[in-house]
Amino acid sequence: METSELLKKVRHIEIKTRGLSNQIFAGEYHSAFKGKGMTFSEVREYQYGDAIRDVDWNVTARFNHPFIKVFEEERELTVMLLIDVSGSRNFGTRSQYKSELMTEIAAVLSFSAINNNDKIGVIMFSNKVEKFIPPQKGRKHILRIIQELLDFEPTSQTTNISAALEFFTNAVKKRCIAFVISDFIDTNFKDALTIASRKHDVVALRLFDQRETEMPNIGLVQMADAETGENQWVDTSSRAVRESYANWWQNHTAEVERTFKRSGVDYASVATGDDYIKPLMNLFKHRGA
Repeated sequence: METSELLKKVRHIEIKTRGLSNQIFAGEYHSAFKGKGMTFSEVREYQYGDAIRDVDWNVTARFNHPFIKVFEEERELTVMLLIDVSGSRNFGTRSQYKSELMTEIAAVLSFSAINNNDKIGVIMFSNKVEKFIPPQKGRKHILRIIQELLDFEPTSQTTNISAALEFFTNAVKKRCIAFVISDFIDTNFKDALTIASRKHDVVALRLFDQRETEMPNIGLVQMADAETGENQWVDTSSRAVRESYANWWQNHTAEVERTFKRSGVDYASVATGDDYIKPLMNLFKHRGA
């Protein structure tokens, strides 16, 4: 992509998503992703009803009078975006590719994070970690993230979500919020997701295209697997073939959603070409309730 065209796209996404973050998501993000950690603030004299476990025994002994430790919610958080950059992201039939939808959602979350004074970092992955952008704050940092997502070319087209989750769990020591943004075609990631969600606050955003949910009747066509490059002729005029594919999609969706629930992960599904504001708002409100 030419530099001028890339900068123009970055600016367009910034204007759109920053406005959404400021006008729509600011309050919902704040309530949905409160600081999970508690940090020491001060000591004060013990009052009736205070928990014994909060007594500061050193200060109590010094003044011969009970004092307790006061903690406050740790407001500054770290947000990590784990973004699937494998070959299947380059598919879309309703005004945008999955990759474009990923970029917009990543930008909205990034601007929401810095509005909340949080750091934002990115892990781009295929069947391996392709790029790691350490967490930072600031508009310039977010524009770099957007630019990378628009222009990045992975070295592999296949997917391994477990590898990305394992890298994330090992690389990020302090508890953080992590959004895994993928189409989740790869389903062998339950164990890695469960381990990651025990250490961090993990949220899954599953992106898909409506055309992926059913096969149209358009006769005999050659189809290519975007990740493996394998080509195959498919007779879409066959009702049995179309029904078999529809059943596969339904079962695959159910399996992915079961994995999220069993791993204790909140999730939302967003279709290309649809308004992603509603599913994100519903997710935020559910978490903030």
